[in-house]
Amino acid sequence: MPTVPMTPAPTPESRIRIIALGDELLAGVGDARALGWLGRAVASEQGAECRIDVFSAALPGETSAELSDRWDADVQRRLSRDGLSDGSVDHRIVLAMGRADVESGISLARSRLNLAKILDGLERLRLPAFVVGPAPSTDPGTTAAVRDLSAAFEDVCSRRRIPYVDTVGGLVGHDQWESDLARTPGDHPGQTGYGLIAWLVLHAGFGRWLGTSS
Repeated sequence: MPTVPMTPAPTPESRIRIIALGDELLAGVGDARALGWLGRAVASEQGAECRIDVFSAALPGETSAELSDRWDADVQRRLSRDGLSDGSVDHRIVLAMGRADVESGISLARSRLNLAKILDGLERLRLPAFVVGPAPSTDPGTTAAVRDLSAAFEDVCSRRRIPYVDTVGGLVGHDQWESDLARTPGDHPGQTGYGLIAWLVLHAGFGRWLGTSS
């Protein structure tokens, strides 16, 4: 895996480049405003300077195993080499973990290893990570399994002191989330649901992680 050489530290004038990897919820599928949760969260932190650029690579139904196979190539393609060399671009990696591991029968141990592999690789590249966990399903059995999956992901992040957003814990039983999910074709939210995920992300310290708010 290529390494990133020692580079100048970003400054308050540096552009912030978010490289985001995840599944269909990262892409905002089903959102009439086509913003998804990431677009809403970034818009909240953008500010008058408009320093934040977002480069997303979303794949529907992606498992953690598939993400662990592709993350390096997709991140490398989206890095600014000049920005790394002179400190003019502050790179940040968002990982939006889906619930496809549950549907694919991947064990919790394997899911943990897959995420750990990605995070350890990002650490070697000195690229800060922010991880957003899988969302609840309309199916109660799936949601129960997603809770276990999210707890496993959260533990992997906690051990590495990486921010993690437990979306399933924040959304299960939430009236607005469940009503939005129920009226949206497919097992994904609409505008209201994406707004709720963005709220959870922002209140989990997204702005502090970006350095755009305290």
